[in-house]
Amino acid sequence: MSDTTSQPGLPPVAGTLLERMGIEILECSPQRAVATMPVAGNTQPFGLLHGGASAVLAETLGSYAAVMHAGPGRMAVGIELNATHHRSAREGVVTGTASAVHLGRSLATYQVVVEDADGRRICTARLTCMVIDAT
Repeated sequence: MSDTTSQPGLPPVAGTLLERMGIEILECSPQRAVATMPVAGNTQPFGLLHGGASAVLAETLGSYAAVMHAGPGRMAVGIELNATHHRSAREGVVTGTASAVHLGRSLATYQVVVEDADGRRICTARLTCMVIDAT
């Protein structure tokens, strides 16, 4: 897994849910964030990618991008997440891409698309974060 501490403004992943789920941040800016996550270890009992794992990937990407949008001395906290699961995956790696929908002074909203290795849409999510002062 990549150590995101090399990107200014992004927290380290050691000891977090991101590390536990194998999420690797590939790209992060206020407008767009991209990460991968293995299916293995993130399945439900029937061997399919867990819908909650897709939701974790979506919230991670939107939150990271929102933190980049917030800037120094500010942070972002998720206040709403919804996800539609279109299909599942049984193996390989899924890729999530968050794209900014709204970047305001106090709210940031992202659409997150999770796809399998063949580019098939697994999940579409929307995350809204509140941008607040860091304390």
